[in-house]
Amino acid sequence: MRRLLSYAFLLFGIAFCISSSASGNTRPEKNVLFMWWNVENLFDPTNDPATDDDDFTPDGSMNWTQKKLLLKQMRIRHTLSAIEAHPDYRKYPDIVAFAEVENERVFKGTISPIKGVSYKTIYYETSDPRGIDIALAYNPQTLHPRASKAYTVPMEGRSTRKIIVAGFSAGRHPFHVILNHWPSRSFDTEWTERKRLSASMVTRHILDSLRIANPAADIIVMGDFNDEPENRSITEVLGSTDDAAKVKANGRKFLYNCWSGYEGIGSFSFHNKWQHIDQILLSSGMFDNKDLYARKSAFRCFSFSKMLDESGKRPYATYEKRKYKGGYSDHLPLLLKAGIAQ
Repeated sequence: MRRLLSYAFLLFGIAFCISSSASGNTRPEKNVLFMWWNVENLFDPTNDPATDDDDFTPDGSMNWTQKKLLLKQMRIRHTLSAIEAHPDYRKYPDIVAFAEVENERVFKGTISPIKGVSYKTIYYETSDPRGIDIALAYNPQTLHPRASKAYTVPMEGRSTRKIIVAGFSAGRHPFHVILNHWPSRSFDTEWTERKRLSASMVTRHILDSLRIANPAADIIVMGDFNDEPENRSITEVLGSTDDAAKVKANGRKFLYNCWSGYEGIGSFSFHNKWQHIDQILLSSGMFDNKDLYARKSAFRCFSFSKMLDESGKRPYATYEKRKYKGGYSDHLPLLLKAGIAQ
């Protein structure tokens, strides 16, 4: 019996070694997962006298109630949980950036119940007339925050959302994110283009400042730009291109647009046609295989069937033509899985 037990333990040990060898005996993959999402009017139902949020109150035109807010928050958490369960990720995003958030309180109330991660937030109240801001959260278990700042966009008349820049480090690897929510195309695309050009110039100023300090800086530019990748604000001002070789050769001028070569659906739908107004752009530092780096398949517009309406041609929105539908958002989220150099 003792001899049989010895053989059993020996075989178990061999099997364990083979199993370890089969798995490559490699270290777990290290990466930073970025998420950008215009979550469509994440308002609380309380009337704020300092902002034009009357529509999103129980007595407002949208009849926005606590019950509707709770459903929307559950849908957002459901999406985050779907990312964590997805075989390509198996984790919650390390960086979560939302557009159209009314205040930090409703943002924290949305993400704090998530089990398995305790996000910390970086939040700047902006002077948008409706009171909607860009909200940023990070996982303190994987990232260390550095400096952050909100930049005002010079503009005649009504104010617009600020542009947020924040620095982090993943271990000893530093990087920056620049977050944007540019003026919409409401009423007339050409008439509002000058506003988006103004916003793009501020983003370009931030980029130039970071790249002067470090030409090889890892910079991830994310946002709802309300312009397509081929529009002037993106190509001429920001220097967006679908040519990675051009970015590597002239990193001071160009950014790589992650929609390049992407075969999936867009993040927003207009007249049942997918658009790409939400974008992630990368600096040349993301291609040098140092610190953070982007693989070819790093980018995805994330969705599952319930995030689309019955036609499958547009997102399942919370509101459609000002009628309550109870969906997730009128935009789909973008993900970027950036590797970390060993």
